[in-house]
Amino acid sequence: MPGIHRNLLTNAVAAAVSLVLALMTGCVERSDNVPDPGEVLKNEPALKDVFAGSFAVGTSLNEWQLTGRSPKEVEIVEKHFNTVTTENALKWERVHPEPGRYDFDIADRIVEFGESHGMTVIGHTLIWHNQTPRWVFEDGDGNPVSRDTLLARMQDHIATVVGRYRGRIVGWDVVNEPWDDDGSLRDSPWRQIVGDDYIAKAFQYAREADPDAGLYLNDYSLPNEARRDGAVATIKSLQEQGVPVTGIGMQGHYQLDWPSPEQLNSALEAFGALGIEVMITELDVNVLPQVSWGAEITDTVAWKAEIDPYKEGLPDEVQQLLALKYEELFQAFVEHDDVITRVTFWGVSDRSSWKNDWPVFGRTNYPLLFDREGKPKPAFYAVVDAGTP
Repeated sequence: MPGIHRNLLTNAVAAAVSLVLALMTGCVERSDNVPDPGEVLKNEPALKDVFAGSFAVGTSLNEWQLTGRSPKEVEIVEKHFNTVTTENALKWERVHPEPGRYDFDIADRIVEFGESHGMTVIGHTLIWHNQTPRWVFEDGDGNPVSRDTLLARMQDHIATVVGRYRGRIVGWDVVNEPWDDDGSLRDSPWRQIVGDDYIAKAFQYAREADPDAGLYLNDYSLPNEARRDGAVATIKSLQEQGVPVTGIGMQGHYQLDWPSPEQLNSALEAFGALGIEVMITELDVNVLPQVSWGAEITDTVAWKAEIDPYKEGLPDEVQQLLALKYEELFQAFVEHDDVITRVTFWGVSDRSSWKNDWPVFGRTNYPLLFDREGKPKPAFYAVVDAGTP
């Protein structure tokens, strides 16, 4: 396996880094005297530079980073990423909590942060069945609104949000998680009230609000055959109707043992064949006992000690498994860099990852490349190695 380019290292630490990489690949056994990877390399290569010839590398941002609560994470973002996504700030319940009232405070800060650092900003998400206030779907008496009323609310919301950031947010997750596990369209309130064409309508309104923005569908578990095939069929149908779908976001909420390389490669090839952008979005790797599949946020499980085993830190052997999984993933991403345009992690460090609270509130998870102190983990070096010729 090729090592990190020596011109990225100082002579003083080159030998130590080689040892760390050997440990990650199982060439030697780790001992108590081996320095922590986060201490070995103070001037680690920037991820955005490592993959500059392949795809953009990004992360999601939220109020943790934008309100001064996590300055170390801001340093990580500034160094390693060239694209940022609004994690929660533009979800309907946050940006449009009541009829006629919008709150753009955090979203404005994210956009301004991205612009000031020369980053591409992605908006997440316009239409979703979760984190949407009940009033959107109901009249004053709590009854479902008519198709025309809901479409009017959809159009107003999209026109207001997308219109505010026209030319500044360059891509939007227009519809989030529209498919069920069997590949059929999810029977969400949007579909129940509007019908199957709610997706086409959302893309129509988004295109009217910004004629130049990238417009994406975004969903999880797309390496699974049924969900992948359903998504491909939907996109083909939308293309035949002239709906301006410009990309697919494959949410990368993965496990140490899933997806297999064969599943991931098949999905990348299937979406690439559609002639649209393919993006890996919301990337993280769960290292805790699996208690829920997919990423449906309403599927929660009560906390128990046996499903939260690493409260005091991640064992070294699991660190190595995480590194190997990330290396496998990024090898596949690089192999398909002819269709992949962006890889976005869902969170900056383990400290702020949503995986600490879903599907089990209060668990201690370790799904990202940087630990709770902002230090790069073995998985970081494995990713760098996967992108180094």
